[in-house]
This record gives sequence, structure tokens and C-alpha cells, in this order.
Amino acid sequence: MDIASQLLDLLIGALPTVIIVFLLFFFLRWALWGPLERVLAERQAATEGARKQAEQVIAKANEKMRQYEDALRQARAEVYRQQEAGRHAAVEERTRIVREARERANESIRQAKLEIARDVEQAKKALEGESERLAEQRIRQRLTADTHAALFDGFVRGLVAPQPGGRP
Repeated sequence: MDIASQLLDLLIGALPTVIIVFLLFFFLRWALWGPLERVLAERQAATEGARKQAEQVIAKANEKMRQYEDALRQARAEVYRQQEAGRHAAVEERTRIVREARERANESIRQAKLEIARDVEQAKKALEGESERLAEQRIRQRLTADTHAALFDGFVRGLVAPQPGGRP
């Protein structure tokens, strides 16, 4: 029994140490671990809250970015529509100008053709008169007095000369 009594003496001697350890454990739990866990829980809550808030801010930023991109896309589409309308108006204006220029050119050509036809008609009349005058002048040049005399002499000789097979 000696061991049992030694054990009992050891246990009784250790009992105040065990009580002190338990008291120290509860005191440390109350004085150190409790506030430390509370601070860690608050920090975790704050971190989690900050993370959630950051996620919300990121979500809002993404939404604003999407809205900005939509607005930018719409603005670009509007600019393209305006440019296309401007191009279309320019093409229509150019077509109108070309059509008017073509009409003016066709009118000028028609007028020029009329003038040319009048000029041709006048030239024909002038040429007819001139050709008659030139023909008469040419005839007059050919039929000068010597030519008339030669013709008259030939005519007279033909009258005077005996004709074969015929009359004296």
C-alpha cells in the first residue's frame, strides 16, 4: 500500500496545483481568450463585411461599366447613323448635281446642234448662191469675146461648108 498512499499524498499535494491551473485557465479564458476571440470575430466580421462590400462595389462598378459600354455602343451607333445619313445626303446631293449638270450639258448640246443646223442651213444657202455665182463667173470667163468669135466662126463654117450626102 505504500504506493497507494504515496499516490494519494502526491494527488493531495498536486490538488492545489490542479486548482490553480484550472483557475488560471478560467481566468485566462475570461481575461485573454474571450477578448481575443471577440476581437478575432469582429475582425472576421469586418473582413467578411469588407469583402462583401468590395464585391458589391465591384458588382456596381461592373454594372456601371456595362451601362457605360452600352451608352458608348449606342453613341457609336448614333454617330454611324449620322455619318451614314450624311453620306447618303452627300450622295443624293452629288447625284442631283450630276443630274443637273448632265441636263445643262444636254441642253447645251441640243442648243449647239440647233445652232450648227442653222449654220449648216445658212452655209448651204450661201454655198448655193456662191456656187451659182461661181458657175456664172466660170461661164463668163470661158465665154469671152474670143471664145464667142471662135464659136460663131465654127457655127458659120458649119452652115457654109457642104455637108456630106446632102445639100449644097
